[in-house]
This record gives sequence, C-alpha cells and structure tokens, in this order.
Amino acid sequence: MVRSFTLLCLLVLALPSFALTELTASVDKNPVLQGEYFVLSIGADDTVQGSQPDTAALLKDFIVGPTSVSSQTSIINGSVTRKTVWKTELMSRKSGVFQIPAFELNDIKSQPFKLEVKAREAQSSNNKDIFIKTSLTPNTLYVQQAGVYNVKLYLAKDLSEGSLTTPELENAQISQLGKQVESNEIIEGKRYLVVSRDYLVQPQKSGEFTIEAPAFNGRIRQNYRSIAVSAVGEDTQLTVKPIVDNYQGNWLPSELVTLHEEFQPDNMSVEVGTPITRTITLTAVGITKEQLPEIKLTKLDGIKSYPDQAENKNVVRDGRIISQRIESFALLPQKPGNYTLPEVKIPWFNTVVNKVEFATLPAKQITVTGSALTTQAPIVSNTTTNSDNQAQTSSDSATPTIITQVEPVSLWITVLGYALWVMTLITLIIFRVRNKNKVLINKEEKPQDKTKMNIKDALSNLKIAEKQSDLKDFNQALNTFSKIKCNCEQATSSHLINLYQNDELTAQVHNLQKSLYSQGAGNVDLNKIISLLQQPVKAKRGAKQTLETLY
Repeated sequence: MVRSFTLLCLLVLALPSFALTELTASVDKNPVLQGEYFVLSIGADDTVQGSQPDTAALLKDFIVGPTSVSSQTSIINGSVTRKTVWKTELMSRKSGVFQIPAFELNDIKSQPFKLEVKAREAQSSNNKDIFIKTSLTPNTLYVQQAGVYNVKLYLAKDLSEGSLTTPELENAQISQLGKQVESNEIIEGKRYLVVSRDYLVQPQKSGEFTIEAPAFNGRIRQNYRSIAVSAVGEDTQLTVKPIVDNYQGNWLPSELVTLHEEFQPDNMSVEVGTPITRTITLTAVGITKEQLPEIKLTKLDGIKSYPDQAENKNVVRDGRIISQRIESFALLPQKPGNYTLPEVKIPWFNTVVNKVEFATLPAKQITVTGSALTTQAPIVSNTTTNSDNQAQTSSDSATPTIITQVEPVSLWITVLGYALWVMTLITLIIFRVRNKNKVLINKEEKPQDKTKMNIKDALSNLKIAEKQSDLKDFNQALNTFSKIKCNCEQATSSHLINLYQNDELTAQVHNLQKSLYSQGAGNVDLNKIISLLQQPVKAKRGAKQTLETLY
C-alpha cells in the first residue's frame, strides 16, 4: 500500500508542469430578473495562487457580492487536469442588456458576452412572499439637512439566511440609526415578518439625485427545501436645495428649533454667594446632534459663570430625527445689585416657510442682595446712650437696611472681622496639613457628607417634578440623582436600578420610560419612586457595587 502511494506521488511529480492557456467566463442563468442575484464564474485551466481576475469593471452596472475561489486537480487514465474557478454574486438594479466584459489573468483573456436583465413586475403584497418598501421623510431636503430613510423587508416564509444592502446616494452621508426592528404584520390575510431599518441621510451637494434602494439576497425554507430568494426596493428621487444666500451663523435647516431654560432655584432674588444653576435645552427637528451649535452666554461683571459639560442626544419620532443639546451653567453672584441676563438668540432656517428665523430666550432680571454676614446695622453717634442703642438695634432687626455709607468705626470692625476670618482659615489649613495621614485614612467620610447634601437637593427636585406631574422633568431629575448616588457622571437610571436591586423600583422606572418614549402609556407612580429611593441600598456582604460599561 505504501509502495503504491509512493509510486503515485513520483508519477505526479514526474509529469510536466502546466501553464495557464485558457480563461472562460459564464453565468448560471441568462436572462435574469431585475434585483435577482446570479453567479458569475471565471475559470482557468491551471492552478492559480496569489492572483485573481479584476472584476472592478462590474461595479458600473451591478452590485458585486463576495467572491469565492476553488482549485481542483484530477488524474484520469494518466491525464492530469487542473482547474481554478472564481465565483462572484452579482445583481442588477436596472433592466436591459448589459455587457459582461473580458477578464484578464497572466496575459490570458476571456471572451465578453451579453447578459439580459428583465424588468421585475411591480411589487404587490398579495402575490409576493418577499418584497421591500422604502420611504424618505421629508421627501425634499436642503444641503446638510437630515432626512430619515426607512427600509422595510417583508417575509412571508421562514428565513434561513440572508443579507440586506444599504441604500446609496451620491454626494451624501448615509448611516444606520440604531438597530433594526422586527415585527409582524398581516396584509390581505397573509402574515409577514417585517424587518425595519432607519438610515440617516445628509446630502452634501444640491441638485437632483436618486437614492438607490437596498437589495435583499437570501434563502427561505419551503417544503423542507432551501430556496434562494431576492428582492429590491424602488429607487427614490430626491431634490436637494442649496444653502440660502447671505445666511449668518451655523447653517441649521430645520422644521422647528426651540430654546428652553430652567433655573434652580427658580427664585430670581438671591443672596451674594448663592449659586444658581441655569440649564438651557436646544431642540431641533431634522438636524443631527453634531450640528447643534454651542450655547454661549455673555459675561457679566459681578456674576461668575461656570459651564458644565454639554449633553447631546437624538431620537427618531414619526420618521423624523429630533436632536437636543443640553448645557448647564453655574452662576455665582459676587456682589449685590440688579443684573440683566441678556437674551439668547440662535438663527435657523425654517424649511417649511423657507425663511430665516430665530430661537430666542428673553432677557432675565436677577436681584442679588447682601448676605446676612455682610449686612450691618447703621452706626449711631457716640453720644447715644445704651438704651438708645438697644432701641435702634431692635428697630433694625424688624426692618433690615443696607448700609450705603460706612462710619470709620464700622470700617475698622469690618477689617478686624475679615482679619480674624483669615487667621482662622490659616489655622484650619495648618491643622489639615499636620493631620494629613488622618485625613487620608478618613478620606471617604468627607465626600460622603457632600454626597448626602447633594442627594437631598436631588430628592427635592424629584418632589417638585412629582407635584407638577412633569414626567420629563422628573426623568431629568432622576438621572441627576443617579449620577450622585452612583458617584459617576455618566450614570443613568439603569445603573440606579442595578444599584438598588429592587423589583418594584425597576418596574416603576420602566413604566416612566415607557410613558416618555413609547406610544403606550405606562402606569407610573412618581411618589412611589421617591419613597423607594429613600430606602437604604442593601448590598451583598463582601461585594463591590460597580456600574455597567457605558456606551
């Protein structure tokens, strides 16, 4: 047995080497249907490694799928045959007669030939087991305006495998929005599995364009057999309008742009040193979150402003993309007075009425009063008796007044008070340095006290939103509470659920999100959520509470 195998190997090695002499090209069917995949085979009469025919010319008229290669060597009656075959899946979006070009490999060329693609009949749901529907909202766009292109694949048979291509548009950015959604739909008595995908379409050039619809290629199970199927959607004609002349500012083509602001506390009269949180929300329809401009506030003498990191997000509603930019500013009054926060104005182009408009926030008035530590009663004459002083002090406590002119004695008292305060501060600093090791050991106690204070404020915001039955404000306050409770700036309500491990809290938060983001209204008890959040977190002994990976 071994001797026979050895002789066979020697015989094969002794055979003369072959060279490529012929290259052929063929398809598995001709004619083919529009939107139907077929297989192009290119064969060589020799074993070829490290190279393959160039099929780039096919991209002009066809969708080119993956290419597979196989090699075969056979010996029949002492005759050796070698062959290499490349197979490529192709599909034509249009009907007509097309030229399959000649392919070349090692100076050997194949013969070109004609391929006929017949038009597919109009797709109808009553006689098709598989078809594609597409839509674009809105159907007319401006340059850089964001449209939502929806693709729905309808399948009446069980799918074993398949692939769906992406839409194509010249001079445009196209990206998929989120994950595909699967549902069931009954059309004229036939049940279909519906696979829906949303794509963000942003044209970068004006003119008339065609969105080439996606194509599907796969296999379905029918009568215990696997059958190849394919489908293609109808192309969409798109008119892209140019940017209007003499437009000033960031180009924002939209159907609606709004500005909204909130103050915490909402009282427009505060004392010196009391921080005010100003939250401004910019909302736009048909604009991506990356296009929303930065909100800049005018600097005011006497009030310092500390901006927080902006939050950008977007969602698809009713076939339109809605984007938001949320920016928070900490305003810290430095001295008493009446201040005017200037109006905030952002230009945008209204694509409905085709004109420039402005999203504005009106100017706001803020009154800053002197704090209790700096407000002093007026100083009377030295000849005033003690009884007069007591009467004057009693009168001042009933009706406080702000000193506009300070007597020399009062000035010295103020200077002395500040000196004592500075000395006390220096003493505390020296004490902290000397007890550095002790502070390091107990370093977790300080942030905990601060966290408790912040949690108290967050719970207060939750109660305010609950009294107003404002689900949106309550959800925003809940996210703020999550960041403080989880000690992470990126934490959300989902991490809060993981932290508490409370089934009732989980159900109530899910009902809140359902009421906000889905068509069905969830039965949510806001007061119950607040009550559950005030309960202690029951962590497992020896286990560390960590957040899930944020994306």
